[in-house]
Amino acid sequence: MPMTLIKGEYRVVGAAPDGDSTRFYPDAADAWERAGLNVRPNAAGGAQLRLEGIDALETHYTPAVGDLRNLHQPHDLGRAAAAELLRLLGFEEVVRRDDEVVTSATPATRPGHIYTRFADKYGRAVAFAYAGTSDQPDLAAVFLDAAALAGSVNQQLLASGLEYPTYYSKLFVDLRAALNGAVEEARAAGRGVWPDDVTMKGVTVDSLATLTDVAVVLPKLFRRLVDYLSINNGDVSLDGLPAYLASRDDRLVVVSTGQITGFDNVLVVDGQTVRTTRPPEDLVFIEG
Repeated sequence: MPMTLIKGEYRVVGAAPDGDSTRFYPDAADAWERAGLNVRPNAAGGAQLRLEGIDALETHYTPAVGDLRNLHQPHDLGRAAAAELLRLLGFEEVVRRDDEVVTSATPATRPGHIYTRFADKYGRAVAFAYAGTSDQPDLAAVFLDAAALAGSVNQQLLASGLEYPTYYSKLFVDLRAALNGAVEEARAAGRGVWPDDVTMKGVTVDSLATLTDVAVVLPKLFRRLVDYLSINNGDVSLDGLPAYLASRDDRLVVVSTGQITGFDNVLVVDGQTVRTTRPPEDLVFIEG
């Protein structure tokens, strides 16, 4: 998969990195421009990364519409994923406030490099992240293959079981297959989210607390459920969920069948219970 190598460093103090996103500061002041990425950098040139192929349980999510704020999924697994990401990047003794903002870490910065080729609609560089330096020239065009992927934080997090695979259409098939190997290994070993995962078994939504404190489900499904609940003035009825999901029009490909459809068509809503009909690695979402 052709990508651009960008060298730099990770900084976490003052930010709220979770299990699939952190802030990266390139060595070259014009790195984002030269890489052709439309990111939204801060005053120091740092931009948020969205780590390709993975999705961690939410630690602080706010729906774009409605009255719900700062929602989370079960904290033990969400925070474990965030801690493992920072550990893999080389940070220790990380201290956070209640709102997940990091107040101190040892060391304060860590060298690293990323492989990326585009930014998402939120201005985040979609990337494979690595700790440490690279022998290749900064801003080099690199073809990232499955062998090189093994050292990425992305694949290591999937192997830990603390992340769900969540794929988008710009990810090449060979890299997706390599990531699936890590997912299968983690699931078979019963690591991380997998022993408690109810994405395909079904979650019965008795209250908002079911989603925030109890149920371990695909974060994409969690986000859509709380987006829906946020506009319902405290009513947790799922009667209107199918129509709401259809209106969101999250397009995807079901890999096993080749079908192009909507996220709503791979979900079953039965009263207050909702589940997916396919495992997460069988779904490839089409970039919005």
